[in-house]
Amino acid sequence: MALRNGNCRMEEVLIKSPIGEIQISGCELGIHEIKLLSFEVAESRAEDASTSFKVCEGPQEMIAPLKQCADWLRAYFCEPGLMDKYPLPAFHHSLFQKDSFQKTVLLTLLKNVTMGNTVTYKDLAELSGNAKAARAVGGAMRNNPVPLIIPCHRVICSDGKVGNYSGGKGNNVKLWLLAHEKHVNEM
Repeated sequence: MALRNGNCRMEEVLIKSPIGEIQISGCELGIHEIKLLSFEVAESRAEDASTSFKVCEGPQEMIAPLKQCADWLRAYFCEPGLMDKYPLPAFHHSLFQKDSFQKTVLLTLLKNVTMGNTVTYKDLAELSGNAKAARAVGGAMRNNPVPLIIPCHRVICSDGKVGNYSGGKGNNVKLWLLAHEKHVNEM
């Protein structure tokens, strides 16, 4: 489906994944958003990849950023050992078009907190250049337009609790993602 978002001709793809339906939207210049539409956590991380991840709706020929994003997500869920073979798609959400603390936080998280690791809101604030901005880091996580790729699920509370995910609706998803990544690191 092609949509208009400002000057961008948007396309969307709907994916069935081990954590539910995921909608990716983007244009030729990059990904605008990844939305977790439903929260249906798979019983097992070892579920057959062909049933746990598939493109359900979208153009037959995906634009490059959508294809890169879908390929990256497939690797993340189904073949994590091959993730390095798949480049991250470019981001074209308006948040990434200007300098802001939120952009700095998200890009710092992407660069510094690798699969299987976590960081506290406070520590991420420090890494991002403002040690007193833990609450602002929480806001950045809530407004992350590209979850999973920018791994806001890896940000936890200082007391070790996992904290909220997707407004509290996706806490089981956050736990699943952290367990999935821990399992991958143990392989």
